[in-house]
Amino acid sequence: MEARYALRKSQLLDECQITPEIFEQVIPRLYTFMKPFVTSFQGQAAEQHAKTYVCGLLSDVERKNIESIAYRLGQSRLPLQGFIGWDAWDDEPLRHVLISQVKTHLGQADGVLVFDPSGFPKSGRESVGVARQWCGRLGKVDTCQVAIYLGYVSRKGHTLVDTRLSLPKEWTQEKARLDKADVPNARRGFRTRHQLALEMLAAYGASLPHRWIAGDDEMGRPYWFRRRLAALGEHYLLAVPSNTAIRDLETPAASPGKGRRPQRSWHSVEVWSQSLDEAAWRRIDVRDGSKGPLVVEVVKRRVVSRTHRRQQGAEELLAVMRYRDRDQDEVVKVDYYLSNAVPETPLWELARVAKAEHRIEECLQRSKSEAGLADYEGRHWTGWQHHQTLSLLATWFLVRETQRGKKMDACHHTTADSPGHCSALARGVSVRHDVADVGRTPEALAAQ
Repeated sequence: MEARYALRKSQLLDECQITPEIFEQVIPRLYTFMKPFVTSFQGQAAEQHAKTYVCGLLSDVERKNIESIAYRLGQSRLPLQGFIGWDAWDDEPLRHVLISQVKTHLGQADGVLVFDPSGFPKSGRESVGVARQWCGRLGKVDTCQVAIYLGYVSRKGHTLVDTRLSLPKEWTQEKARLDKADVPNARRGFRTRHQLALEMLAAYGASLPHRWIAGDDEMGRPYWFRRRLAALGEHYLLAVPSNTAIRDLETPAASPGKGRRPQRSWHSVEVWSQSLDEAAWRRIDVRDGSKGPLVVEVVKRRVVSRTHRRQQGAEELLAVMRYRDRDQDEVVKVDYYLSNAVPETPLWELARVAKAEHRIEECLQRSKSEAGLADYEGRHWTGWQHHQTLSLLATWFLVRETQRGKKMDACHHTTADSPGHCSALARGVSVRHDVADVGRTPEALAAQ
């Protein structure tokens, strides 16, 4: 098996070679890409600042803050700093255009909306929303900002479409701190991360065709959130922690003694899944992983879980997925999900939705490493919002360029794109976008 995988790996690497034609005219395409987004700006200067900033986010600057971007592209720092940090332009129209484009290019009836929290490590306490809280990026409690992201996944692709900054309760109780960070009055009330997710669902759920809601175990942990999604008519498949208590409705209830009604025992999903016979698992081929071939083994069961008041909740569908290394035949990861889907839902469909949640995690990592999502160093609410929106646009441009690469160089076994495409694209932007190009029209650049 190792020899076969080595051969397959060599074939995949050969297929990932990117032809120079993919990067031709990338700057004119970027300017064309930005046109629908900048129509809401008043004045040519604001339009140009937006284009410059997105170019900088896609460049090879190591730290994509305002100062580095301005110097890299031969601009004055102060005008760009004012545009991002405190100018009163509304970023919501840009997000509406983004949603519309994602619907057009990626929209499918069985699409998946994914909610995923993400942390940004910070030092000090002045940046808006900073507090000691769980930071997934670091894997521990530390000083950071946390935002909730909404992503869209379909068979055509995946991207981020919206975000909300989570303000810890300690922030919402300090008016002077809120004033200093310029937090709008409408955003000063405390909202949990799940309430912020519901806000985004209400704002954009109807605009993005979808069949499922997905999210990680932080999103799936509260029983009330799952019930709220069900009440809204949404189908969810949400990851839950390994210690989530459930009762298996498909096993006979044990009698506790004479005169008592039979009761099913409570078990954590981890203990319950470990007690299953190997024959209960069904194997589904998924993909070639970064460390070798992977398959997923899935089991589903009708269950009830405990509520936050330690009562029995409504019936749900439990899906447990074990990722197994095909060569070593060992389990490398186990995920647990609860859903309001009907018991007849195919295993492959549950695996597809679970994979969508992982896709948005990958997209967040890509946005942070290649589109400057985590690099903003300002302290105010306005600057954070502006930076996040333009970073979402930069990420969407990368997605569109990736799709273009696939169309130019399709293959039978895998996508024509490779992980190196994005970094190569960034290098292409930075090389082509020199000082002389700033402010020039796409037509002038195309004529070179």
